[in-house]
Amino acid sequence: MAVDDEEKVMGGRRLNLPLNPMRAFSVAARHKTFTAAAQEMGISQVAISRQIAILEDYLNVQLFERGSRSARLTEVGRAYGAEISAIFEDLERSTHRMLRHETERTIHLRLYPSVAHFWLLPRLPDFYARHPGLRVRMDTTVAPLDFRGTHLDAAIQLGGGPWREARSRHLFDEEIDVVCSPAQLQRRPVSGPADLAGADLLHSRYRRRAWQDWAEANNVDLPHREGVEFDSSLLTYSAAQQGLGFAIGQLRLLEVELSAGRLFRPLLRPVPTGASFHVVWPTTLSVAPKTRSFIDWLLDQVGHPPEFVTPRRSA
Repeated sequence: MAVDDEEKVMGGRRLNLPLNPMRAFSVAARHKTFTAAAQEMGISQVAISRQIAILEDYLNVQLFERGSRSARLTEVGRAYGAEISAIFEDLERSTHRMLRHETERTIHLRLYPSVAHFWLLPRLPDFYARHPGLRVRMDTTVAPLDFRGTHLDAAIQLGGGPWREARSRHLFDEEIDVVCSPAQLQRRPVSGPADLAGADLLHSRYRRRAWQDWAEANNVDLPHREGVEFDSSLLTYSAAQQGLGFAIGQLRLLEVELSAGRLFRPLLRPVPTGASFHVVWPTTLSVAPKTRSFIDWLLDQVGHPPEFVTPRRSA
């Protein structure tokens, strides 16, 4: 029957189908018992019976004949079940194909919000240009890295490792310095570390020692506990760009902002923290080609040799 003919039969209207009850009935029809259907779907036998009753009320058709201890398909139920079961199986196959395709082309990456915004996003068009079939999905959860129980393919982490059941490659060392907007510097000129006493200091919740570490390295006594605290370095750096005060910036992350003049280093007194950023990936599974391409691209961005692709030798 053509679509137009079906719509004429239904009075020219589309049905608002009860998909959950239909799914429950299709499983029960395939197993021919409520008990087996309940076990497959992970719900109670009573719930299966209730879903099928909803579908019967909707269709105004009896699909199962219920006895005191059992239920069996009616002739109508048997024919209807065979037809919609095939449709649900097609839906599952289509969904599995879509998810498999999505998994094959998507790199699931854990990284900090500030790294994503200031360092990775400006460089990501280059990765997409080199690998047009791949995409990066970012997880910016700030939590200890553990690949177990996750779908993560890789992570960019600050620290020294080692990470559990994982390998890593060094990307770049962390170096910090005072940053601010050009407008902030016009309002409050500073020529030395001591000039920051009494200035508006901006803090990040997860980097609360940054001002103290910088002040100690520069032999200056600053009220490093005073000022405004933000939930992330991303917000802290954005506040500095808006002229709300001075922040301690991670210089490698802010290269684009500094070169574009959106942030400024008024004192030029960089301090290495001893920590480094690394790309990390799990060792519990073989490394997929998409992940290998992304890791090698990250290493290329910082001038390091690849991990997986052997460089071509010059003739």
